[in-house]
Amino acid sequence: MPLGNTRGHTGPTAAAAEATGPAGTTSASPPGGDGTGIPGRGGGVLDRLARAAARRGRLVIAVWLILAAASAALLPGLTHRLAPPSLEVPGSESARAAALIARGLPELGTEQMLLAFDSARLDTDAPPYQRALEATVRALDRRPDVGALLPLPAVEGQHPHRVYVLTGVHGDELTRQRRLPAQLATARQAAHTASGGQVTVTVIGVSRAFAQLAHTDMGDLRAMELKTVPLAVLLLVLGLGAVGAAAVPLLVGGAAILTGTGALTLAGALGHVDSTMLTFTVTMSVGLGLDYALLVLLRYRQARRAGRPPLDSVGHAAATAGGTVCWCAMAIMVTAGGLLIVDVPWAHSMALAGVLAAFVTMLAALTLAPALLPLLDPYLEWGALPWRRRPARAGSPGGSVAAGSPRWLRGAAHLMRHPVRYALAATALLLVAAVPVLDMRLGLHYDRETLAGTDIGEGLARLESDGVASLTSLALPHPAGGGPVDTLALAEALRADPRVTLVSALDNGEDLTLLLIADRFAPDSAASAAFLRDVHARAAELLPAGQEVLAVGPAARLADLSAGALAGLWTVLGVVLLSSFALLLITFRSLLIPLKAVAMNVLCVCAAFGLLTLWYQDAGTAAADVNVLLPVIVFTIVFGLSLDYEVFLVHRIAEHYRLRGDNTAAVLHGLRHTARPITLAAAIMAVTFGGLMFTRRLDFQQAGFAVAVAIVIDATLIRMVLVPSLMRLLGHRNWWLPDPLNRLLPPFTPPAPAGAPAPAGAPVPTGAPPPPSGVPAEER
Repeated sequence: MPLGNTRGHTGPTAAAAEATGPAGTTSASPPGGDGTGIPGRGGGVLDRLARAAARRGRLVIAVWLILAAASAALLPGLTHRLAPPSLEVPGSESARAAALIARGLPELGTEQMLLAFDSARLDTDAPPYQRALEATVRALDRRPDVGALLPLPAVEGQHPHRVYVLTGVHGDELTRQRRLPAQLATARQAAHTASGGQVTVTVIGVSRAFAQLAHTDMGDLRAMELKTVPLAVLLLVLGLGAVGAAAVPLLVGGAAILTGTGALTLAGALGHVDSTMLTFTVTMSVGLGLDYALLVLLRYRQARRAGRPPLDSVGHAAATAGGTVCWCAMAIMVTAGGLLIVDVPWAHSMALAGVLAAFVTMLAALTLAPALLPLLDPYLEWGALPWRRRPARAGSPGGSVAAGSPRWLRGAAHLMRHPVRYALAATALLLVAAVPVLDMRLGLHYDRETLAGTDIGEGLARLESDGVASLTSLALPHPAGGGPVDTLALAEALRADPRVTLVSALDNGEDLTLLLIADRFAPDSAASAAFLRDVHARAAELLPAGQEVLAVGPAARLADLSAGALAGLWTVLGVVLLSSFALLLITFRSLLIPLKAVAMNVLCVCAAFGLLTLWYQDAGTAAADVNVLLPVIVFTIVFGLSLDYEVFLVHRIAEHYRLRGDNTAAVLHGLRHTARPITLAAAIMAVTFGGLMFTRRLDFQQAGFAVAVAIVIDATLIRMVLVPSLMRLLGHRNWWLPDPLNRLLPPFTPPAPAGAPAPAGAPVPTGAPPPPSGVPAEER
């Protein structure tokens, strides 16, 4: 679809769609009756809100400037308070084991990490090495946030220059993450001073690994913005045809981004804000801020070309595009809110990011954009590109395509004549793209490429080479009235297992026995997960009958996080599908349109994940599993964005259909008037999320790829081919609604104005007048 600007049509179809009644009000009412696309009286409210913002434009702009400036001033504080994403799953086995250990063996703290000592030249029994060990242990022992420090015995094959010390740390997850830099600094300073710099030490654990990943996020975010923002600006200028017009969405989007991060800063003062939440809030704010402002701007320019004064044009834009923005933002907030169902804090962070981005960008589009447009109206055509000065070809009456029309419009007319052919071809392409998803492997990994070159990355590699790659603690509560749990048989069986390098038992003498197990497999590997399952199976066989076994450690935490994400996936899918169906049902008062939209959105997501699997898992240089958290997160984001384009396209189709009653002409009208906005909005959103592929974190790269590909598929194959083809084939049945639902759903208010024909031979919505007898049948 073309990105260049085209002038509005002046033929009967366009004129009818833009006809005005008394006082400059819009006479044609879209499916919602008020220009919003939502049942009710939102259009009048949005019209008045936009006019009020335009009349007090300088005040509104000043308020947004203050919010943006305050947010920018607070941003450095946010970057210092950022924490890694939460890895704990409340109520999971590992969480219960950690709580049990913290209560029964408090010296081991709420998490157990490893101090990893190494030297380039010294053996572990050298005096400087021993001084470094003793000094580090003493220094950390003086810290109240550090518990027991237990040296691990050397295992077979361990390097003679390395020593590992089990360290218990106190506090909840957020507290531990915030104290970790100070603990690490204390250990390093002590070891360096005592050994004269000959011995190094680092802290190794799953929390430390993900904390290191979080440190790369801010640099990646800045690098991503340097690449995506200029490209988005270029797309805006090309799509809108003028530099002056592109300034409006850039100003609105910039204010939304800064205000959204400011809101995150305030949230960070009260609770946990992680780097993933910031990255996705900024990414979504950029895309949504530009898209929503773009929709308002396009309607405003359309009204201005029709001869309306700036204030009326602002009201018209708010009553039409503003309503669409409200609906789209609500759809994203509902779908993002579905992540709250997943009992994983990481998903809750993503839910807050989606809701916050959608709400702030909607607020900016409904207040700041109307305030800016009349003030910048004389400059909207500044820097117009050459093709903006060419007169556009008008469409033929009744929605047909005139000779000499643009090639893409002639292609749309060809689609209208051969809908079956296009529908089958688009469906076949989507199914082929979705096939690889059947072989998709899900996993949760440390992202070693990002950790490469860091002390934690090198420490993990040393652990694995020394055979103590993963340390698991089995918490074994004493049976009621009984003594220590008999672990002899289980310990002997584990020592005989070649995968195991260390087994040690502890007991608090009261109510808890602890079995420490070290194995050779990286905790984020499939082999480690299989080993953990084997340990549970052997414990069930060799421990006393009915003995409760709870595992905690890096492998157990990652396994519980993966299980939590997968367990909530199907629930989220159901909630998002049902809520999307209900929103579309209420909006368009149609049964088939919501069913079709939900089915196509699912197909779009499957195709995107199929291509993601093909690119990262099958065709990549290093076959990488798809991050286990991505399906639930990407599904909610893509579904919300897909509903945006569905509403935008079908809204314009329904608007024309209610006016004239010709389904084919209405579909062609919808394509004619939404092809450029949808293409431009989708291109900006795809570029924005595609920018995540330039980050170092593999999970961000995969998320950016999946969302960007899904947006491209949705805006091309689905919105521009499959939706029009199916709507052309279904004809008047698109708007069919069973009588019980017709009575249950809210009626259209206000009704279509007198003189506006309703569809001939199609169900007439409640409250809508019959077609006037004076309207020729071919125009209905």
